Amino acid sequence: MIRTAKLEDAEQLVEIYAPYVTDTAITFEYEVPTVDEFRNRITNTLKKYPYLVAEDEQGRIIGYAYASPFKGRAAYDWAIETSIYVKQGEAGKGYGRVLHDALEKELQQMGILNMCACISAPRGNDPYLDENSIQFHGHLGYRMVGRFIECGYKFNRWYDMVWMEKHIGEHTENIAPPRFKQ
Repeated sequence: MIRTAKLEDAEQLVEIYAPYVTDTAITFEYEVPTVDEFRNRITNTLKKYPYLVAEDEQGRIIGYAYASPFKGRAAYDWAIETSIYVKQGEAGKGYGRVLHDALEKELQQMGILNMCACISAPRGNDPYLDENSIQFHGHLGYRMVGRFIECGYKFNRWYDMVWMEKHIGEHTENIAPPRFKQ
């Protein structure tokens, strides 16, 4: 089941996110955020964008996805950045795809046109990072639009960052502004 995140979900979301911080270079955060910080992140995201969670049959959260601004200027309002995290051990079961598809549908209804993904990329064989996220986004219809070389530093090594993009609406003149959540 996919639903909108609630503040009460913050503890489970931190549990999902923590191994990505401590054991991988998938995120460039060094410290695991507190539950209160996650509550703030949920609150701030939901002011304007979707923040979704996926639950299993027992009601446990197994993943989450949300949108955030691509850039802060008004001209970028039709573009967002996506983030998707699935509980360790649950990858490859389709939860990420279901979360992404639900997020994409909500964003289309809002009038968003570009979904952008900022993805950390290894510089060869690496114990903390592979190219699964890049491949995952490619399967979802994203295309590579840029690569920044050695711009992230974690675990005493340098990582690249790639940007991938997917257009989910028609780019026309005199387009209506997106309908942000309020």
